[in-house]
Amino acid sequence: MQPAGDLIPGPEEKLTTRAGSASDNRRGVGARPLPGVRMVRVAVIEDDVPTSDQLKGWIEMARPGVRVDQWFTHDEAAVAIGREVYDLVVLDIELGRERHAGVAIINAINKRRGTPVLVVSGMPASIYRSIMKALDAWDYLQKSDFGETEFIETFLEMLRAARGRGMPSAGASGLASELSLDPLRQNSPLWRGQRVNLPLTAQRILDVLYQKRGQVVSYEEFYQVVKSGRNRDNVRKHVSTIRDAFREVDAQFDLIENVPMRGFRWVSA
Repeated sequence: MQPAGDLIPGPEEKLTTRAGSASDNRRGVGARPLPGVRMVRVAVIEDDVPTSDQLKGWIEMARPGVRVDQWFTHDEAAVAIGREVYDLVVLDIELGRERHAGVAIINAINKRRGTPVLVVSGMPASIYRSIMKALDAWDYLQKSDFGETEFIETFLEMLRAARGRGMPSAGASGLASELSLDPLRQNSPLWRGQRVNLPLTAQRILDVLYQKRGQVVSYEEFYQVVKSGRNRDNVRKHVSTIRDAFREVDAQFDLIENVPMRGFRWVSA
C-alpha cells in the first residue's frame, strides 16, 4: 500500500523517529517507562513501514515511556492480539493485498477484550467512519487529512477515555430514556434504542448540548471540547453531522435548534 499523502514526509524530509529493524520495532525496543508510571502498551498495525514508523514516533512523543509494538501483516497482528494485552490499537484497514484485513482484526479484538481501536486509513472517511463505528472502533482518521497535532490529541483522548471505562459518567446518569450517552466509554450514543454513529468530537458536542438541554450553548462553550478548528464554521459542521446521524435512525428528529449569533440549544421534549 502506498504511504499516506500528508502523513509521511516527502523524499527531501527525514522522519523524526528511529527506524530500527522490523524485529526491534515489533518488540518495542527503546521504550523506557518513567519512574512510577505504568508502561502503556500500544500496537500499530500498518503494512507501510514509513507510515508505521511515523505513527510510532508520534505516539512516543505524546506518551513518554510507552511501548509500541509494530505489526505489518494480518497474520502476525492476529497472533499478537491473541497473545498480548494492549491499552490501545492503531490500525489500517488494508494490509498488503488484503483490502479489509483490519475489519477481521477489529472483530477479534472485540471478542477478546474490547481494546480501544483507532483506525488510520486512506479509505474515505465519509464512507468508512460510520462502518468502523458500527464495528465498535473508537475513532477514524483519514490519511492525508490530518497531521501530528490531531493524531496526538485523538490518541491521548482515547487513552484518557479508556482509563475511565467502568466509571460512572455525568453524561450517563439522570438522562431521559430516549438518549443513552456515555462519552467516557466512547460507546456510540443510543437514540430510542438505536445506535447513532458519531466521531469523538461530535460525541463531546452532543454531550454538552444534552447536559444543558433547554439552554443556549454558546460557541465559546463548544470551543472547550473541540480540539482543533475552534471556530463557528467548524462547530456548525459538527452539529450538522450530529443532526444527520440522528436522522439516519429517526427521520423526524428535530431537537437541536440554531440560535442565531449565539450558538445551539437542545430543545427539551
